[in-house]
Amino acid sequence: MEPIYSAAIVLAFIAVGELASIWSKARVPSLLVAMLGIFIFAQLGLVPTTVVDDSLMPQVYTILVAPILFHMGSLIPLPTLLQQWRSVIIAVAGMVVAVGLLAVTVAPLFGFEFFVAGAGPLAGGIVATSLTTEGLTAAGVSSVIVVLPALVLMMQSLPSMPMTNFLLRRFAIGLRDSGELEKLAAEAQAVDESASKKKLVTLPQFLVDNELFNLFAVLVGGSVATLLAVPTHIPSSILALLLGIVSTAIGLTPERALEKSSSFGIAMAGVIAIVMAPLVEASLSDVIAALLPMVVILVVGGIGIMLGGFIATKLLRWKPTLGMSVALTAMYGFPADYLLTNEVARSVGRTPEERDQLTNAMLPAMLVGGFTSVSAGSVVIASVLVSFL
Repeated sequence: MEPIYSAAIVLAFIAVGELASIWSKARVPSLLVAMLGIFIFAQLGLVPTTVVDDSLMPQVYTILVAPILFHMGSLIPLPTLLQQWRSVIIAVAGMVVAVGLLAVTVAPLFGFEFFVAGAGPLAGGIVATSLTTEGLTAAGVSSVIVVLPALVLMMQSLPSMPMTNFLLRRFAIGLRDSGELEKLAAEAQAVDESASKKKLVTLPQFLVDNELFNLFAVLVGGSVATLLAVPTHIPSSILALLLGIVSTAIGLTPERALEKSSSFGIAMAGVIAIVMAPLVEASLSDVIAALLPMVVILVVGGIGIMLGGFIATKLLRWKPTLGMSVALTAMYGFPADYLLTNEVARSVGRTPEERDQLTNAMLPAMLVGGFTSVSAGSVVIASVLVSFL
């Protein structure tokens, strides 16, 4: 099939998934709709099993995967990360405990490859899943295992989002009724940019606003990470993420550089296509065979994330309901963390001012927790585990 036709078909499923997520206020995951839809169409013979390869989207991914990770490092300013250090620790604790529980349960039950296939996607999102899928495919494991990361990614938000809604509501109601709301809202205010430390490098505004310069910047960052991966033996994904954080912190790279280059959409389409590919090519028997490991991974991993978040929260003397919510962001990330927080604030707050205070009290922690797990921590976990295949 012609690449342009194939690309249009792949993007059609992605677009329908996005619309379903918007209409349902993120209750229905966009990736679930997109990947389930293309799987059903492939099984019915309505789209060719080669549609993803024919679309050339995997080539887009190959070029832009390191720049995407470099861009991830530019998403949240370093001062904000430092202010929300408790959220970072809680998110990391949830991921570490979840991966540990998966290692002692899934690996003995199903095998080490199943553990690798589930750990990265469960602890993060689409980028970790694409790295895991790529690593499993390169290792030549069975098709049942290759399809598992996509299934975990598709289903992980279904149990985690209602649980987060329940926990956040309890936290918000307790905060509202205890009289602590104003104090906590003030403490959770985002870092004022004027108060942050001045960057070492100040780029001219015409460069910051230039799309091609921003695209060049992330491509250079991804290239440097790829180059350094050989002598350092550190995965290029981890290096790209770290370089993005450092480069943005000192001012060499604009914040949210890939978005400013107007290239983020096509880059993410390539990432989603990589995750879609195993489902399109998989047989129904492969998917059925992967269902039991998927359920075990979701149950054990979800318990691990909540347990790790709870322990870290108690040690840091935070409210467990907020801490476990922050930890659970690993299972859905942005924009679901943003939408869930705003929905809870809107439903619990009795006045516009109270709703704003609740949002300010919860949103920074939730966003930083999601960034730590989905954008950063899961990439490290997936990169390290895949290297053992």
